[in-house]
Amino acid sequence: MMSELYQNNITTKLAQTILTSLVDISPDHGQTTESILKSFAPAPEFKKGHLAYPCFPLAKTCKKSPVQIAQALAEIVEKNSSNFLASLNAEGPYLNFFFKPDFLGEVLNAINKGLYFNQRLISSDEKWMIEYCQPNTHKVLHVGHMRNLCLGNALIRMCRYSGLDILAATYPGDVGTHVAKCLWYLNKHVEKPWPSENKGEWLGELYVKSNTLLEEEKGTEKEEQNRSELTTILQQLHAGEGEFYDIWRETRDWSLEMMNDVYQWADVEFDRWFYESEVDAPSISYINKLFEQGKLVKDDGAIGLNLEDEKLGFCLLVKSDGTGLYATKDVELARLKFEEFGIDHSIYIVDDRQSHHFKQVFKVLEKLGFEQAKKCFHLPYAMVELPGGGMSSRTGNIITLESLISSMEDKIKSDYLNKHLEDKDSGWTQKEVNTNASLIANAAIKYGMVRVDNNRKIMFDMEEALKLDGETGPYLQYVCARCRSLCEKLNFDKTKDVYWDELQMEQELALMVKLTSFNDVVLSSVNKLQTLHLCSYLYELGKLYNSFYAACPIKNDENEKRKHARMALSHAVGSVMEQGLNILGIKVPSKM
Repeated sequence: MMSELYQNNITTKLAQTILTSLVDISPDHGQTTESILKSFAPAPEFKKGHLAYPCFPLAKTCKKSPVQIAQALAEIVEKNSSNFLASLNAEGPYLNFFFKPDFLGEVLNAINKGLYFNQRLISSDEKWMIEYCQPNTHKVLHVGHMRNLCLGNALIRMCRYSGLDILAATYPGDVGTHVAKCLWYLNKHVEKPWPSENKGEWLGELYVKSNTLLEEEKGTEKEEQNRSELTTILQQLHAGEGEFYDIWRETRDWSLEMMNDVYQWADVEFDRWFYESEVDAPSISYINKLFEQGKLVKDDGAIGLNLEDEKLGFCLLVKSDGTGLYATKDVELARLKFEEFGIDHSIYIVDDRQSHHFKQVFKVLEKLGFEQAKKCFHLPYAMVELPGGGMSSRTGNIITLESLISSMEDKIKSDYLNKHLEDKDSGWTQKEVNTNASLIANAAIKYGMVRVDNNRKIMFDMEEALKLDGETGPYLQYVCARCRSLCEKLNFDKTKDVYWDELQMEQELALMVKLTSFNDVVLSSVNKLQTLHLCSYLYELGKLYNSFYAACPIKNDENEKRKHARMALSHAVGSVMEQGLNILGIKVPSKM
């Protein structure tokens, strides 16, 4: 997908050594440093090796069996790697390698000095944009919206960490039938004064009530009148004038204020807010202009483009009554993105129900001559469900984000934090309890939304998300806080030399090897536009650290060199964990 710049010094040096050694077996081995790097994999068990190299790809060019190649290569590599390999062995068709602790320690030194996190991982001059978070105004934000928000935020942070020039965009749906229904109910069935607080959430309640009432009045004498009144509202919004347009402007601001409150809580910022209303009327004008230029066709009075040759059917852009559709607006939105920002890659994070829609839109853009169309990408995701089933803003079958956060913070306080206030010697204040409860709830929601494969539904369970002993955000926060606390209590001095060769236990070496691959995992995650790999890495790192902490005493270790090395290892774990969580948009409390 992208040109990679970053190289892991550990694996690169080993790959280059293997490449040099292969010449003695067969000058025409056909391998490169890159191909060898791609072949590396973890050994099946850590006790068998820190890294494994399969010799199957060499059989044809070397004219030997993989087992013979592994045995021959082991002898040659061993002679060329005494400065960084502790040992290696051939096991069947595999070569298994053990690195020296001081060689691994070079990376850990860079981690502890902060230098490791300042490397550019990707070489690209192209400009990217990720559009995510497209909530509707006049509806309430609920837990289902958080998958899109958390996924987009994490990917933006991940891409920026890697060195990509990337813009974050949002596209709120601030016009349409849902808005008309809410305004209709507000104007016809709600008396003033309107509330002065939580007005965005209140609009969401009115939207549910409007749907309920309109359904009840279907088939009655009021149905035709209701339909006529809704049409009048939509016409005024489209024209940008009239009584309902004025109400829309006021109430829209209430919803945007609610959204901004959520984005502030989530620590999310957008470089550009596109609005559906911004492209509503211009999109129809643009499509009509394209039709006049002969770039689109008419079918039964409707304007669109025939995509049957691409097995995408007919993409309808303007209906026979002159109104537009979602595709109409998305074509105009894409044009705005290309022309206003000059972006090369455009990524849309939208749920998987819209996959066909985006295939049509991207193909239309391509046929209209936009070169960037081939670099438009729809990143789909499955929906979030509650243990009781799916959610619907229309029926009110949701858990609002506000109520979810409040419930989670209350549970965190009652289950974990209030006990600190009961202990007068704990040093905790009510403000610290409140702050930590907010950070832990934030982590529970965010990690719960990004740790699952995009293609799998999320069954969000508050109890599971808050566990401190499972794959959760709070668990990772706890690991990070533990590393910090230990280093602070033992007065770890990161300016002192570290004797990494003092670390010889399997738990120590497993942690060291794991730490050296953090940037590789981030780079792979960016190339795949996925967050679950980074989440899995952090969870595995946390488990490895807890195994190390249980098996390797630090505070009472009488070997001062080893004690300092173990503190340095703990500090490196805390630094990588904090950086990884930060990429996911998660902050770590100062204490837990």
